[in-house]
Amino acid sequence: MAVYLYDSRSFDGWMNLSVDRFFLENLKSDDIMLYFYVNENAVIIGKNQNAWRECNVSAMERDHVQLVRRHTGGGAVYHDRGNLNFSFIAGEGIYDQLRQFHVILKALESFGLKGEMSGRNDLLIDGKKFSGNAFAKKNGMSAHHGTLLIDCDMSKLQGYLNPSETKLRAKGVTSVRSRVVNLKELSDEITVEGMKQEIIKAYGEEYGTPVSYEPGKKEVDKISEIYLEQSSWEWNYGHTPVFEKEFSDRLSFGEVQIFLNVKDGFITKVKVYSDSLDTSIPLCVEKILLGVRFDYNEIKNRLFESENGVIKETAELFSNV
Repeated sequence: MAVYLYDSRSFDGWMNLSVDRFFLENLKSDDIMLYFYVNENAVIIGKNQNAWRECNVSAMERDHVQLVRRHTGGGAVYHDRGNLNFSFIAGEGIYDQLRQFHVILKALESFGLKGEMSGRNDLLIDGKKFSGNAFAKKNGMSAHHGTLLIDCDMSKLQGYLNPSETKLRAKGVTSVRSRVVNLKELSDEITVEGMKQEIIKAYGEEYGTPVSYEPGKKEVDKISEIYLEQSSWEWNYGHTPVFEKEFSDRLSFGEVQIFLNVKDGFITKVKVYSDSLDTSIPLCVEKILLGVRFDYNEIKNRLFESENGVIKETAELFSNV
């Protein structure tokens, strides 16, 4: 059995999840890998989640917060440099979730803290969640990755994980919000780097002294191929399940309601209602938006292209979401 350790030098969420996926798809069945990464401001959603349902997309775009769709299930989480993220990737004969959780909990004990498992996905201290986890299998390999809240900006966590108030009816997995806690609040001694070193120590005691993994050119090329998909709009937004979204407001010419059906990230059906005296407006807006990518800026740009001032005004419905 080869015991590996890899510590990412990147803060790019798309790159770090690309490496995670690479390990799942390319390690040998008698290998085990412990992989660490830290992401710059990003919201990470599960494979089958709706980005617009889980997070405030407009606020994220405004603040340049990455949206990163995982290749595993689970719920939405916010990452910044106060989160330490880990992955265990191993062949099915070696992979053991209880052993892997034991490594994390043993590292925590070195700071005088006692955590516990809750259900299948979470780690808690005194009923508060400090770690969420997700899992995947592929070609005889299994992955278990999770995040550790160490000194995360909780105000941003709440801000970006709350979707806008426009009405949405959607299929797909919905996140369950839990009471969360930073480990830093429970022990001043804990830092991202300090926690990482304690996990490495516990990992070595559990599996044997790890060898640092160094990817070669062939591996780097494969990771780059995965990155092209991982960073694409089609994967992060277009992979969203079918959903409907409603926008409504009172504008200068009257009340307007716009109902959109979205599939694979594109608008497949539009219905507009208005008490405007100009009865041609709803049909014009419907024709403009049908087939457009469901992106607020793109929708506004299409409406602004109209020579009709009333149609241009309907773009306001997409400015405060």
